Amino acid sequence: MPDVTDPAVYDHLRAADGAATAGTDIDAALVPGVYRVVGLDERTVTLLRVGDADGYRVNTGEVTAVERDSLAAFDPADSPDGNRPLGEKLRRAAGTLGWNVRAFVAGLVARPLLAALAVALVVVGHQGHRVLSVPESWLTAVYFLGVLGVVYLGARG
Repeated sequence: MPDVTDPAVYDHLRAADGAATAGTDIDAALVPGVYRVVGLDERTVTLLRVGDADGYRVNTGEVTAVERDSLAAFDPADSPDGNRPLGEKLRRAAGTLGWNVRAFVAGLVARPLLAALAVALVVVGHQGHRVLSVPESWLTAVYFLGVLGVVYLGARG
C-alpha cells in the first residue's frame, strides 16, 4: 500500500471523511471514493476519481487537487480496476457479446448479395460431398473461402 504522506503517481487513495480539495478561498469536500494520483508538485497532489465509495470502477473524469498537508485525511486503497464481482463480469460479457452479434449481422445485412454468396459457399463446401463428385480438397477450399467471406462482410459492418 502507498504511503499517503508521500504518494507517487498511480498510487490509489481513498478519500476519508474530512478530505478537502485545495482551493483559493473555499475548500470543497471531496466526493467519497477511490482516487488515483495523477500529478505531484511541492504543495499539492492532483487526483483523478476512479472509484466510487464502494471501491467499484467509475469513469468520471473528475480531477481535483489537494494540499499535501490534507493527505492525512486519506487512506491507502486498492486499484478499482478488475475488482468486479463474477456475476457483473458475466452480465457485461453477455451484453458485449449481444452488441457484437448485432454489429456482425448488420454488416451482413448491409451487403445482402455478397452475404448470400458467402453463405452459399459455406453450404456447398460443407454439404457438397453429398451431391458433387469433386475432390474433397476443393470442397474444403470452397468452405473456407465462404467462411472468410462471411467473417469479412460481418466484420466490416
